[in-house]
Amino acid sequence: MSIVKANRRWNPQIVTPILFLLPGVLFFLLYVIIPIGQSFNISFYKWDGLGEAEWVGLRNYERLMQDRAFEVSLWNNMKWLVLYLLAIPAGLLIALFLNQTVTGIRLYKSLFFFPFVISQVVVGLVFSWFYLPREGLLNAVITTFGMEPINVLGDPVLATYGVIAAGLWPQTAYCMILYLTGLNAVDPEQIEAGRLDGAKRWRMLWHIILPQLRPATFIAFVVTIIGALRSFDLISIMTNGGPFGSTRVLSFYMFEKALSEYGFRMGYGSAIAVVLFLIMLVFIAYFLWSMWREERAGRH
Repeated sequence: MSIVKANRRWNPQIVTPILFLLPGVLFFLLYVIIPIGQSFNISFYKWDGLGEAEWVGLRNYERLMQDRAFEVSLWNNMKWLVLYLLAIPAGLLIALFLNQTVTGIRLYKSLFFFPFVISQVVVGLVFSWFYLPREGLLNAVITTFGMEPINVLGDPVLATYGVIAAGLWPQTAYCMILYLTGLNAVDPEQIEAGRLDGAKRWRMLWHIILPQLRPATFIAFVVTIIGALRSFDLISIMTNGGPFGSTRVLSFYMFEKALSEYGFRMGYGSAIAVVLFLIMLVFIAYFLWSMWREERAGRH
């Protein structure tokens, strides 16, 4: 009886998946779950990161509600969230174009892949030069048509949109790659059946191709939304939060308050991090629920 119990306890079909999952789970606990818990804890303290922490309860969150810079950062995050989603239809259109057999298609693909392989720092520098008030290519084009030059990154109204446009460049390339992979898996028999039924262009795209691209669209949504909420490096390179703090987002404002030269307000920065985490948690929970629902539907 005891031998049967021992075999059941060390059943390879149970133990092997656990052993494979164990390192990932440990790293996830160490680098994700525990820091999240620490951030929640520190957000209830006033602490400079070195001295003794002072318990202040919800005072950091109360100050956030009255902080104009926090409000601007939150609204900028919403702008990023909405406008960043333009990368998905743009990536789909480019993928549909590149999924054809035309002369020089490899060269076109290389050009569209290019922004995906370069770092965000380089993207930020390229667009900073592109937006230069005097020497930039944008104003060279605008003045050709008789319009007045504009200082995109120096204008508090335009600066955020200028940074988002820079972020859309590599994000569109990423979505394009996802859709190109999805298009390779489209069932040719369904395409042929659609043609026999008279489906062309938009009807073919809407009724036959897009339903088969649903997994790629789902991943594109997940990556794009999380990327929009994590936006930091482009802002740091192109504007450093300016002009007058108009391009700050929550992640950048958290960095300024907690870790920058004029910050070291760990409790306040942690409170900002907690708010950003809760916003992301809404989307992550929805995506996980969608995946679970689809997986459950696939079993039945």
